[in-house]
Amino acid sequence: MCSEAQGLTGWNVALKVSTAAPAKINLWLDVLGKRPDGYHEISTLMLPLKDVCDRVDVELKEAGFTVRCDHPKVPADDENIALKAARAYFEVAGWTGGAYVRIAKNIPVAAGLGGGSSDAGAVLRLLNRLSTRPLPEPELRGLAARLGADVPFFITPRPALATGIGEKLQPVEGLPEYPVLLVKPPVSVSTAWVYGRIKLTRGTRRIRIPTLSARPWDLTAVMENDLEPVALEAFPVVGHIMGWLLGRAGVRGVRMSGSGPTVFAIFRSFEDAEKAGFEARNAWPECWVRVSRTCAASDFLSG
Repeated sequence: MCSEAQGLTGWNVALKVSTAAPAKINLWLDVLGKRPDGYHEISTLMLPLKDVCDRVDVELKEAGFTVRCDHPKVPADDENIALKAARAYFEVAGWTGGAYVRIAKNIPVAAGLGGGSSDAGAVLRLLNRLSTRPLPEPELRGLAARLGADVPFFITPRPALATGIGEKLQPVEGLPEYPVLLVKPPVSVSTAWVYGRIKLTRGTRRIRIPTLSARPWDLTAVMENDLEPVALEAFPVVGHIMGWLLGRAGVRGVRMSGSGPTVFAIFRSFEDAEKAGFEARNAWPECWVRVSRTCAASDFLSG
């Protein structure tokens, strides 16, 4: 089953492992320019979320790669990024055999919350856990970057400033656990579609980390998303939700996450977020609504 020898050589005894694959929000997202390879240079602060997570299981098998997901819009073939992650890890590790990947989907698809990238990152983490010779984290991040711009963040999901196309990560320590309310309208947005329509006007990134570190609750000074104008023009409901959330008690800042269409609001207290969540379910019954918190990497390292 393994390139080194038949049997379990190269793997830990356990052949099946599972972990949470968290969603993320972008506290800010600057789009700086387009590269010759088609990717965009960005600067973004990414925060993982508690309680809004997919569940990913990986089981090693004798041959072949299979993925199953309980969401009908997630592909179950070679287009699935989590399956691509499994194949890529086997190739780099020099393993033969195969893997069965199962995804229990709780993060909405095409929502700007990083669900697919998080699933891929979870597969890489799990396979690395199974190996008796795990890849060093920088090498694992490099492998993740081959799969997608957001995937390196999910190798060690923790607050981080992501630059380049998202593969250059600088951990950001000392931030509070922000109470967050997520509201996703019943539309899906392709990341490539949004990036393909953005007007590149910024050129240089703003330096926000010192401001955030000094005044972590002064969020209006740092929250921004260069992709919002595209989404707002195509889907006016995104702007309507943002305006509604800005009127809730205790709100500290409102933004669209990633390429959208999910809108998030950060509140001063979890109680305020829960109250707004109750109100949102009544005001926007067609929307997906969740209350959560941002968190540190330690929440996702134990499985």
